[in-house]
Amino acid sequence: MDRFDPDLVFFEPQALEYPLGKQLYAHFEKVGTPIKMTTSHNRVTGIPGDTDAKKYRNAKRTLVVGLRKTMEFDTSKPSAEYAIPLATGCAGHCHYCYLQTTLSSKPYVRVYVNLDEILERAASYIEERNPEVTRFEAACTGDPVSFEHLTGALKRYIEYMGEQPNGRLRFVTKFNNIDSLLDAKHNGHTRIRFSINTAYVIRNFEPATSGFEERIEAAGKVAEAGYPLGFIIAPIIIYEGWQDDYKELIIRLHERIGHLVIPELEFELIQHRFTKVAKNTIEKRYPKSKLDMNEENRQMKWGRYGRFKYVYKKDDAAEMQKMLRELIGHYFPSAEVAYFV
Repeated sequence: MDRFDPDLVFFEPQALEYPLGKQLYAHFEKVGTPIKMTTSHNRVTGIPGDTDAKKYRNAKRTLVVGLRKTMEFDTSKPSAEYAIPLATGCAGHCHYCYLQTTLSSKPYVRVYVNLDEILERAASYIEERNPEVTRFEAACTGDPVSFEHLTGALKRYIEYMGEQPNGRLRFVTKFNNIDSLLDAKHNGHTRIRFSINTAYVIRNFEPATSGFEERIEAAGKVAEAGYPLGFIIAPIIIYEGWQDDYKELIIRLHERIGHLVIPELEFELIQHRFTKVAKNTIEKRYPKSKLDMNEENRQMKWGRYGRFKYVYKKDDAAEMQKMLRELIGHYFPSAEVAYFV
């Protein structure tokens, strides 16, 4: 896939006091990317577009370079104790993504340059929980791999956690931009998970992300580099021929990594769901999307934050879970299916 290189960059003035901020400013100045200053990411203005849809698409091609000011980390259970800040936003255009609503008014990508301060705070969380292991999730609010070629921040986090006896890092990605991470001194302390899906789902609902074969190849490289590996099959979507396509997905994974010894290989299975708010936002931003959000084909499920979600009906979800658990059990008998939701 084409890598993410922004069309427009905003800098918070304080970002230029940090090495990464200076490095990024020099880079964008050299390549001729338009640069603007902003007092805060909340005050970003001037993103071009004469319609909301155009402004949204241009915002997704915009980068904001600033500081992480709040040093209290959010919790990230059950997968990790804390969400470690690295960036917010994503270069992808996945039609169903929950960021459609959580970052609805600010869809641009934000990267933080005060990495030392963030890692110092992480160290204090680790110290508070010693001798227990503390896990940090780096992809709660975006996909940090999509712009790793610009910041190098993820590699720095990986190597930092590699030195922590009781610190662990994990993140999930839809991008194959991982070559710079392959020689990182991770010491097995970082679990890289790939969000994977059928070729149909990726082609129709995940624009501006890495393709089917690209993700599988990237996962193979990560496994060969000795990282703990995991896969999130999400969102699992029912469409004509979906059973055959998900079987093809598992077989292709097996062909690429089935011969490797991968300790604690893990799969997470998540069916497609949506809220009314998300549905309205998606239909405005991607009016030609083929994503099926017919509420008559779904059942309501009470979600966090006091909202109902629409998930597949009980029989459909049961078929989905049974089929994928059996396929994974057959092709990856030593792997764990962490959950199906």
